[in-house]
Amino acid sequence: MEPSVTVVIPTLNEADRIGETIGGLEGSGVREVIVVDGGSSDRTVEIAKSMGARVFLETANRGRQQDVGAAHAKGEILVFLHADTSLPRGFADQVRTTLGEPGVIGGAFRFKLDAQGWQLRLVEIVVGLRSRIFGLPYGDQAIFVRQDTFLAIGGFGALPVMEDFDLVRRLKRIGRVKLARGAAVTSARRWLREGVWRLTWIHQICILGYLLRLPAERLARLRSATE
Repeated sequence: MEPSVTVVIPTLNEADRIGETIGGLEGSGVREVIVVDGGSSDRTVEIAKSMGARVFLETANRGRQQDVGAAHAKGEILVFLHADTSLPRGFADQVRTTLGEPGVIGGAFRFKLDAQGWQLRLVEIVVGLRSRIFGLPYGDQAIFVRQDTFLAIGGFGALPVMEDFDLVRRLKRIGRVKLARGAAVTSARRWLREGVWRLTWIHQICILGYLLRLPAERLARLRSATE
């Protein structure tokens, strides 16, 4: 019997996107969709419930929100999906196939943005190289992992920033993290609003700050300016 899949979506004021994101999961064969809301002031929770998702409330902290979703998940495999990202058709089978390969402990999808422009295509190329060469996908690539593995390494923890980077680094200590063949398509809204090079620079500063063990709260304030 194929392992079941739970999709966990952390949200905060995503009323404009959450309906489309959940709707895109229909017919994918997942066991359930869990939305963990961080205190939205818009209709995010109402829309998610109307779309059939199980909804839980938590403090606005993406790492903690995703841990709450995982704690309530019934699926054997967890897919952590950002509210502004869409998964490819047949993604659940791609997840199962990828995790079924020898030595693979976790995975993610290829990165794609939903807008045109050579700068955005360059971002996609750089992210692709980083993901394939170093095995370091980020959260907007829909990280997936077996539930027992996720729990064994302690989940995301309460990091307010860089929670995806931290999780993947811990996964890599016990196995391979591999890209599935399909692409997760992420909204380019932040890139267009903040500017490609400015946002890229902020991301690199966050990575450096994380590696230097700077206070997570300082990094969170920096990243929150782009969200």
